[in-house]
Amino acid sequence: MTSGIHHITLITRNVQANVDFYVGFLGLRLVKRTGGYEDATQLHLFYGDTSATPGSLITFLVWEDGSLGRVGYGQPSEIALAIAPDAIGFWLTRALQHNIATTGPSQEFGETVLRLKDPDGVIVKLVGTSEVKGSDIWTGNGISEADAILRIRGATVLTEQPLATCTFLETYFGFTAGEQIDTITRMVSASGDCVDVRDATGFWSAAPGTGTIDHIAFRAPDIAHVQTIYDRLIKDGSDATAMHDRKYFHSIYVREPGGTLFEMATDGPGMLLDETLETLGSKLFIPPHFAQETENLKVMLPQFGLPGEERFIYRELPFVHRVYTPDHPNGVTLVLLHGSDGNETTLLPLGANAAPQATLIGLRGRSNEEGIGRWFRRFGPLSFDQNDIRSEAEALAGFIEGAVEAYRLDLQRTVFLGYSNGANMLVATMLLHPGLVRNAVLLRAMNVLEETPQVDLSNTHILMVNGEHDLFGAKTPDLEALLREAGADLTVKRVYAGHETGQHDIDAVHQWIEATS
Repeated sequence: MTSGIHHITLITRNVQANVDFYVGFLGLRLVKRTGGYEDATQLHLFYGDTSATPGSLITFLVWEDGSLGRVGYGQPSEIALAIAPDAIGFWLTRALQHNIATTGPSQEFGETVLRLKDPDGVIVKLVGTSEVKGSDIWTGNGISEADAILRIRGATVLTEQPLATCTFLETYFGFTAGEQIDTITRMVSASGDCVDVRDATGFWSAAPGTGTIDHIAFRAPDIAHVQTIYDRLIKDGSDATAMHDRKYFHSIYVREPGGTLFEMATDGPGMLLDETLETLGSKLFIPPHFAQETENLKVMLPQFGLPGEERFIYRELPFVHRVYTPDHPNGVTLVLLHGSDGNETTLLPLGANAAPQATLIGLRGRSNEEGIGRWFRRFGPLSFDQNDIRSEAEALAGFIEGAVEAYRLDLQRTVFLGYSNGANMLVATMLLHPGLVRNAVLLRAMNVLEETPQVDLSNTHILMVNGEHDLFGAKTPDLEALLREAGADLTVKRVYAGHETGQHDIDAVHQWIEATS
């Protein structure tokens, strides 16, 4: 009989640390990597056993810029993974070797439990149990089959309505009430999985964010079963969602009376739908309804390395940044400065299309006005905070110098590309810190400095791409004259466009980089 937990989904802020913990330390297999089905710019990772069996799956939404969540009632508070009872000693030793703090062992419902915290602070329980068995155990990373994680044991849900939560699990998901200890009632499925319902009356409410558990998904044999449960939920007054096609399963979502989000998901088609068993989890997939943007989205999603694979090590530098490394880098690096209301990923697709084999470094400006990201403060459309410009230009110069040391950036083969507000920041930096930027691309740029220093840019190669119908185009001739007077090797390209970017910019940048690199 198909029953129990299908998967549990959590939220992480740091994808590399997450992979290192769940694959490197816990020894799970990465079985799928996709863009999010609601937001394809959000990475979604699935961990599980060898063949991604329902009941073994722990999944993570990657919110790199997400705020920290708060664990409280209306939300799961911890996940539990099953191991053999005799494996507790192995995991105690392994946690010590990996410098991971543990609590326990302790006894809970007659089982030995070791508590850990993942890099985001989520409580992960390793439960020595004989109640559930692994069907296709994944081994490796120094973990034998006897000690490996078998599957999901369960999860703990915090609720101010424990009786209603238990009844909901029983009525719609096939769980039955088991033993009760103190404020916790153990709900058990026919397959042995458990949901511990904890009375959290008087506790604070949950808040979504990184370091929290988003939802618990329960197993269904097929779409017909999910539809039947959906019809019952709607008839009984629950606000369940309509059926979602998640490619690897079909599902519905509903909040139980205590507020926790539950999902019911079909076992099929399964994670082997588009990958072989041997290659499972090795390819990044974009959901079908975002297919037209596949190549752009792949560049925008964060990269990571599995244990033993080469990975990029981020360093603390003055600006938040994202690095994208192509499969076959050619030694050229593009440093990308977004326009107003952008971030470190905004220009990555443009950069990848203009220079497919270049390493990309997208930066995020540090000014924020009414939720709009910029590079420096402004008082009006053409009035800017001069002190802030100079301060941020100094910080950008510091980033460049730091990247040279930390990332071995070769400035002769590095192109700095800025668009609009980012291009204006780049111009200010070149004028205030001459000689640091050797190659620059300015898309829809203007000079924002009220007092312009006399500098020597004779060793600087610059491409300006101006829109013929740009609202700010009246400012570009002054900038052209300024750069030529400073001795820059300046190329000016005018395209049939306004302030927005398009394929004409990609073509112009590509041709210029090919000619100068």
